[in-house]
Amino acid sequence: MSINPPMLKPSEPVLRLMDANLNRVAEGLRVVEDVLRFRYEDQTQCLVVRSLRHQVRQLFQTLQPRLLKERNVGRDPGLFISQKQAVDGKKDFKDLLLANLKRVQEGLRVLEESAHLLGERPLAKETEKLRFASYSLELALAPYLYAHKDKSGNPLRKILPPGLYALTSEQHSLGRSNLEVARQILESGVKILQYREKEKTREQMHRECLELRRMTQAAGALFIVNDHPDLALAVGADGVHIGQEDLPLPVVRKLVGPDLMIGVSTHSPEQAQAAAADGADYIGVGPLFLTHTKADVCAPVGLEYLRYVVQNVKIPFVAIGGIKEHNLAQVVRAGAKTVALVTEIVGSSDIVGKIKSLQDIMLQEEKEVLAWQPK
Repeated sequence: MSINPPMLKPSEPVLRLMDANLNRVAEGLRVVEDVLRFRYEDQTQCLVVRSLRHQVRQLFQTLQPRLLKERNVGRDPGLFISQKQAVDGKKDFKDLLLANLKRVQEGLRVLEESAHLLGERPLAKETEKLRFASYSLELALAPYLYAHKDKSGNPLRKILPPGLYALTSEQHSLGRSNLEVARQILESGVKILQYREKEKTREQMHRECLELRRMTQAAGALFIVNDHPDLALAVGADGVHIGQEDLPLPVVRKLVGPDLMIGVSTHSPEQAQAAAADGADYIGVGPLFLTHTKADVCAPVGLEYLRYVVQNVKIPFVAIGGIKEHNLAQVVRAGAKTVALVTEIVGSSDIVGKIKSLQDIMLQEEKEVLAWQPK
């Protein structure tokens, strides 16, 4: 016997659309959070997902009474369609995680477009930011979704997310400590922080890194230690970043084991290809422009090298070196998804405002790049 759904009541269909997708997004995030909590025991990403879920609910809180008023489950044709379909079987936690991430992204897109239909432009723009945050979340969870796993099924290493990559440099921080600067950076939503100090004692670095590791975990951010594999291991960092004159990458891998990310600074196509072949998790591409942050820095390599990496190197990369607010857009247009800045951030009197400006530039340039891509 066939079941015919009832005719839809034409009142406030946009609100019904938003109500369904708000529930879809929140439910999807709850599934992702619980998988990360109980299957992978990933406290860092659990906090990220929980924060995103709360942001979604808070953003639509004032609309909630209107959404509930229009809810009518009994007249929803989707219920009849779902009842007729076969059960969507998922084989493992990877399938469960990926399906719910896609549900979140699709639901946020519907909410964004629906907000435009209601004439709620600020709401639409904030929803767009959450949608981009969900894309970053998928990248952060890529080790659970796509990467090679060990014999227990656990991911080997995390991967480099898109966005701003901040580095410490206390001598350029206007008299502020690394911890104070890092607090403002992390509160601004930056998801990668590298500890880079050349003049401090090992004891001082160890003490600072222990606190920075705690802060980055609470913020759901990656913590990378520059130059010192032993220090990265000692504080439980996510990775270590090495230069061309440091220990060779295969040696560092033996020292840190399979779990830590290893980033390698590169200044030429040959160095990039060698780092990728040796198993680097990501490479630094630069310095793109003239920089005085490091005393021993090489000459600028320019945007041509960045374009080469975009077209020819398959592993993640971060653009670095002399990047400021005035030239950030051209770096993103050249293909960089992750961009490192040092003095432009730590040397700003208003770190939160500076990061907001930089994030807005990256978001705008990424939207324009996407707009030019064939559908």
